[in-house]
Amino acid sequence: MSKPILLSLHQGLRKSFQSLENNQKVWESVLADCIPLMVSLGNLAEQSRALSNIQISNTPLRDFPDLEERLRFKLQLSTDTVLEKLNLNMSSLQSVRDSVTNQVSAVVQLYEQNADSLDLLTVTERSSTGPSVSDMLEWLVNAERHFRQQYLRRKTLLQTLRPDDLSLLESAPKRWKSLESPSAEDEIRDTLCKVHFFIESQ
Repeated sequence: MSKPILLSLHQGLRKSFQSLENNQKVWESVLADCIPLMVSLGNLAEQSRALSNIQISNTPLRDFPDLEERLRFKLQLSTDTVLEKLNLNMSSLQSVRDSVTNQVSAVVQLYEQNADSLDLLTVTERSSTGPSVSDMLEWLVNAERHFRQQYLRRKTLLQTLRPDDLSLLESAPKRWKSLESPSAEDEIRDTLCKVHFFIESQ
C-alpha cells in the first residue's frame, strides 16, 4: 500500500470526524430547541379542546361578543406559529443530515476507489494515536445512519400533524420524545472521544 493513499485516507477521515463533531453539536442544539416547542404544541391543543368543551354562552363571559371565535383564532395562530418553527428546525436537522452524509460518502468512496491497494493489516491496524481505518469507517457509517433515520422519523411525525387534529397534537410531545435514541447519541460521543488524538495528530 502506498503511503500517499494512506495519508489521503487519514486526511479524509479526520475531515469527516471534524464535520461529525461540529454537526453533532448543531443537531443536539436544534433538538433541544424543539422540546419546548413540542410542549407548547400539546398545551395549545389542550386549550383548544377545553375551549370546545365550554359553552361560553352559559358563563359570565357571554357578554363579550365573539369571544369564542377570537380565542379560537388566537389558539390557531399560535399553533401555526409553533408548527412553522418546528418545520424551520427540521430544515436545520436536514442540513446536518446532508452534511454528514456527504462527508461520510466522500471518505467511503475514497476508500473504495483505493481498496485494491489496501492490505488487510494496514486497514485493521491500530496505533497509539488512533483506531484502525476499518473501525473509523464503520463508526462514520453508523453515525450517518443514525442521523438519516432520526431525521426521517421526526420529519414523518411532523408531517402527520394537523392544526385541526387535536388528538395528534396532544400526543405529539410524547411521540417526539419516544423517538429519542440516547444509546446512539452516546455511541457518537464515545466515537468522537476515541478519535480525538487521531484528529489532533495531523
